[in-house]
Amino acid sequence: MGLAVVRSIRSPRQLGSQQEIEDFEQELVDQYALAMAAAGITDHHISHQRSTLFDFIRYLGRPVWTAESADADRYLVWLRAEQRQAQSTLFSKASFLRQFFDFLELRYQGDIHALTGYLVSQPIDEFNRPSKPYHYVPRVPPAEAEVEQLFTGWRESLPHARKFLPAARDYLAASLWRRAGLRITETAMLDIRDWRPDVGELGKLHVRFGKGSGGRGPKTRLVPAINAVDELLTWWLTDVRHQFGDDWADPDAPLLPSERRDRHTGRCMRAGANALRTGLADAVVRWLPTWQGRLTPHGLRHFCASSLYAQGVDLKAVQELLGHSWLSTTTRYIHVHDGHIEQAWAQANHRVAARLTGIGG
Repeated sequence: MGLAVVRSIRSPRQLGSQQEIEDFEQELVDQYALAMAAAGITDHHISHQRSTLFDFIRYLGRPVWTAESADADRYLVWLRAEQRQAQSTLFSKASFLRQFFDFLELRYQGDIHALTGYLVSQPIDEFNRPSKPYHYVPRVPPAEAEVEQLFTGWRESLPHARKFLPAARDYLAASLWRRAGLRITETAMLDIRDWRPDVGELGKLHVRFGKGSGGRGPKTRLVPAINAVDELLTWWLTDVRHQFGDDWADPDAPLLPSERRDRHTGRCMRAGANALRTGLADAVVRWLPTWQGRLTPHGLRHFCASSLYAQGVDLKAVQELLGHSWLSTTTRYIHVHDGHIEQAWAQANHRVAARLTGIGG
C-alpha cells in the first residue's frame, strides 16, 4: 500500500480556507497511517482503518478534531439502525475511531489547538463503545463423546473412501484442530519443514502464519505435538504424503497438498482453507449429523481448549498452545462440562476437611 507524501504537520501556518482545513485533516490521517506502518500493521488493516475514518468524517460533516461523544453516538446508531451492520463491524469501527483519537490527543493536541482553537476529545467512551460480539454468540463445542464418535467413524472409513488421499488429508487437518487447537489458515499454510520431530520431547510444529493482534501480520509460535499429534504426523508423512507426488521430500512443499497440480511445475498445489472446511462439514454430516451446519474448524479449536483444561492443563499453557496474546481471550474458549464446578467445590471442601482433621489430631 502506498502512503501519500506527508508534509510536516508542525509547519507554521493558519487554516484560512476550507481547502486548507481539508488538507490538514488529510495530513492527520496520513500521519496516523504512517505511525501504524511503523508499528508493523499490515497494509490491509491500515486501509480498513482509513476507510472507517473517512466514512466517519463524511458522516460528521465538519473537521474531525471537532467530534464529540454525541457525534459518535449518532454515528454508531446510524450504522446499526440504518446500515444494518453486524455487532462485530460496530465493535471494529468503534475501536478504530478510539485508536485514532488517542493518537490525535497524544501526538497532535497542541498543534491542533494552535491551528484551530479546538481541544481534541475522545468521542468513544465506556458508555457508547459497543460490546465485543462474542458476548452474544458463545461457541460451545460438542461433548467429548460426540467428538470421539465423529473421529472414530471418520478414521474407520478412510480405507474405504472413494478418494483416499483428500479424505486422509482432511482427517489430519481436523485432528490438528481437535488435538492442538490450530486455526484453519495456520493449518493450510504448513509446509513439510514445519514439522520438527527433533525439537522437544514429542516434536513441535512451527506455525508461521499465526493470527497477529491488531493487524500486525503473522505471529509465529512452536506448537508441541501433544495429544498424539506426533503419532498422526508420523502416520501422515510415512504412509500418505508421498502418494500425492514426488515433492514429499521437499521441505518447502505443502504439508497438506491439493490433488490439483501447478500447470507450470507439475507439482502439488496447497490445499485451501475452503477444501479443509468442506472436508470437516462432510464428515459431520455422515458421523455426527446432530451437529450438521454447526460444528466448524473453530469449534474444534474451542473443543481442544476445553478438553485440555478439563484434563488439568493450566490456563496459561492452553493460552500458549492456542497462540493468544491475552489470557482473557483463552478463558472464552473454555467450556467445561456441567459437573466441573461441583467437582471443584467438593475437592475444595475435601482439602479444608483434611486440614481441619489434621489440626484436630
